Amino acid sequence: MTHLKTDPALAFCAIDFGTSNSVITVPSPTQPGVMQLVPLEQGLPTMPTAAFYLAEGPDLQNFPRMYGRAAVAAYVEGMEGRLLRSMKSVLGSSLMDQPTDIGAGRQVRFAEVIGTYLLHLKSAAEKQAGQPLRRVVMGRPVYFVDGDPVRDAQAEASLAEAAEAVGFEEIHFQFEPLAAAFHYEAQIDAERLVLVADIGGGTSDFSVVRVGPKQRQRLDRRDDVLANHGVHIAGTDFDRRIELASILRELGFGAMGPSIHGKPPREVPSRVYFDLATWHLINPLYRASHIHEVRTMKGDYANPKHHSRLLKVLTDQLGHDLIGRAERAKIEVAAGGNTQIDLGLIERGLTMELDGHHALDALRTDIDRITHAALETVAMAHLQPSQIDAIYFTGGSTGLKPLTEALAARFTAAQPVHGERLASVATGLGLFAQRLFGG
Repeated sequence: MTHLKTDPALAFCAIDFGTSNSVITVPSPTQPGVMQLVPLEQGLPTMPTAAFYLAEGPDLQNFPRMYGRAAVAAYVEGMEGRLLRSMKSVLGSSLMDQPTDIGAGRQVRFAEVIGTYLLHLKSAAEKQAGQPLRRVVMGRPVYFVDGDPVRDAQAEASLAEAAEAVGFEEIHFQFEPLAAAFHYEAQIDAERLVLVADIGGGTSDFSVVRVGPKQRQRLDRRDDVLANHGVHIAGTDFDRRIELASILRELGFGAMGPSIHGKPPREVPSRVYFDLATWHLINPLYRASHIHEVRTMKGDYANPKHHSRLLKVLTDQLGHDLIGRAERAKIEVAAGGNTQIDLGLIERGLTMELDGHHALDALRTDIDRITHAALETVAMAHLQPSQIDAIYFTGGSTGLKPLTEALAARFTAAQPVHGERLASVATGLGLFAQRLFGG
């Protein structure tokens, strides 16, 4: 888990290069032994793991690009170019060294995309630290590639090569679920078995880890990860479910069409609604050919308002805005009570109410599948739920109270512990870096 040893006097940092978001920490200049989060964008310590390569404007030969929230905004606004997200998922695959099209007749390798993103993070951290950074601890999943040790090793080696290419001379890796639990480990005085629940935007990942005062003195902790498992269900799926169950009903999703020639009415075509609730499928809906197709579907609607509202969303390109409103409604309902969703951008005075029971019904299937994955993870460690001492919650979607309550109900003997939802892994990697490099 270590690559390229060098001078111990060199400055260091820790990077959580995440699938959805990335975070970096550096030693505090005023508090010896303390690591601090680096402001990456708009003063925030987290930045979406995203790059947008512009395909219009001057200087295209130098591959102009934006990162993070600015990259996502450029895509949503319909700028010409290519948005690349979830770059981490390419590690260990044959795609790493293959070129991908970024528009205007240009191509770039995924290895270069990852490298330039890491350089962007490193530059921000060096500005904060006031000096070059040459040593790094990077997080890694327990398995980059399930069931394939060769590709898994290739994935780590590829990430190490990308880090070396941007100027890191000593590179160490630590398992992300262990890093997430390090803050908890620092507070306990006896060995504990912890179920780390890392529930983010795209996946819900579970790991059973062993932590304690004896373990934290060890640098090699791979034997303390007893099991790892997950499902591709998380925050973006929740937003999709909420939008389909609420906002898109006002646009005709699930509605019945008219009775034609005395035949029973049929449900209006639903594919456009599922695409409208899926982030990366929205922009193609704005093409003139697709809007023309939706216009011809007017006869499929018994309620003409549903059809006109759907057309308004497509012609005014409101799809990503609606997903944002669904996400905010989910957060507000999760905090307790009901919420009103303002849809005045579609039709003057249009609002709808979402209550907790309705939201929970929409999410129940996903929550059940996530809790089942947690139970499977514990079984893979040859343990019973009653043997788990604590559940450590991290990841942006652990703010959803019905989800964390459902998980806690399956592990009644475990203490629920809530870490920093978006920075627990980075904070833990920083603790490990301080232990490794700080002397």
